[in-house]
Amino acid sequence: MAADRRTGATARQELGREGEDLAARHLERQGYTVLARNWRSRAGELDIIASQGQLLIVCEVKTRSGTGFGTPAESVTRTKIARIRRLTQQWQCTYHRPWGPVRFDVISVLFDQDGQAWLAHIEGAF
Repeated sequence: MAADRRTGATARQELGREGEDLAARHLERQGYTVLARNWRSRAGELDIIASQGQLLIVCEVKTRSGTGFGTPAESVTRTKIARIRRLTQQWQCTYHRPWGPVRFDVISVLFDQDGQAWLAHIEGAF
């Protein structure tokens, strides 16, 4: 049974990684510069940090293989938003480059039963 749980976690991690790869490529195609992916501190992780000129964009990427538990974007809770804001401040303190405004986006990736990915980029989500 433990092996099944590990396999499930591995499958979810792979799905999440695929979603983040798609999200990063989407941002680059839209003219953004991806500065960091999966930036970690003790307090958590930021999925994608990008820029467009002086604008700093922090993207939370949510990936799902169905909507049985709601859409991917619906899983970004108030607690998660607060954590992302704190982590962004930590990232800015670590990298002392002066940034202009910060925008928080959510990129939702949904894989259908055929493996087709559907991506929605919500700019200024919070």
